[in-house]
Amino acid sequence: MTVETNQDEFLWVEKYRPQRIADCILPDALKATFQKFVDDKSVPNLLLAGTAGIGKTTVARALFSEIGADYTMVNGSLDGTMDTLRNRIVGYASTVSLWGGRKYVILDEADYLSHHVQPALRNFMEQYSHNCGFVLTCNFKNKIIEPLQSRCSTIEFRVTNKDKPVIAAQFMGRACEILTKEGVNFDKKIVAELIKKHFPDWRRVLNELQRHASNGSIDSSILSTMADVDLKDLVKTLKEKDFTAMRRWVGQNSTVDQNTLYRQLYDNAYDLLKPSSIPNLVLILADYQYKAGFVVNPEINLAACLTQIMMDCEWV
Repeated sequence: MTVETNQDEFLWVEKYRPQRIADCILPDALKATFQKFVDDKSVPNLLLAGTAGIGKTTVARALFSEIGADYTMVNGSLDGTMDTLRNRIVGYASTVSLWGGRKYVILDEADYLSHHVQPALRNFMEQYSHNCGFVLTCNFKNKIIEPLQSRCSTIEFRVTNKDKPVIAAQFMGRACEILTKEGVNFDKKIVAELIKKHFPDWRRVLNELQRHASNGSIDSSILSTMADVDLKDLVKTLKEKDFTAMRRWVGQNSTVDQNTLYRQLYDNAYDLLKPSSIPNLVLILADYQYKAGFVVNPEINLAACLTQIMMDCEWV
């Protein structure tokens, strides 16, 4: 099915953002749940949880676009202050919709709200429940306080091993459709490799496709930029506890995908480290991978992670 196009947008993630639930790429059970909300023209308070780029915000916007409800977007990481809650959200939630029916607030990245703001939001949800509903999205459900979770129906965006081939094939079809519309020559095998690398972060896939398409084609020439990080030089600096060389490596590889690097270190742990150090490595990687979602400077976070690995782990 051809997805609608917003010609006013430049970024592909916005230009080709689905406007209907039927056009969203989701596991069948998840899509059926959201389609039921559309068919009933009623959406309860929801907490949509899942990894980055998997479609939480897209689904929320598609829900309200399809049922024709008034809604406003608030970004929790940018506008998650008490002033925003008091002025913007309360002002919106307390007024009647011009079109009748309930109004809705999509609170994106709600896990970035501080723990002194979240209790206030809980009270607003109760006070204006007769007029306004709330949909919260988050990457880390554990950062949402329990009283907020209990006021929402939690829906987790997960792709099971059974669903992965079907979902990947659907997104492959969507990606090829977009590239064709944009007049980009492409090799299907390369597109499939890109999807496989970033699955299920659809936003990342589209951003990467648009970036590479600026050269006019998606072909084997982009494989070098998709390759895993070469760990040889990095491991040498860590084994020698050469902090200066490690910082230089981080600076020279500032564009590296940190999740990919952490995964490579994890996968190669038995070949690189003494067995007694592997548990330390796992704990360090888990800690800094979590922190990566909140830090201001990812380069400093990566340097801190590698410094701790350097000091706490023994190499073979």
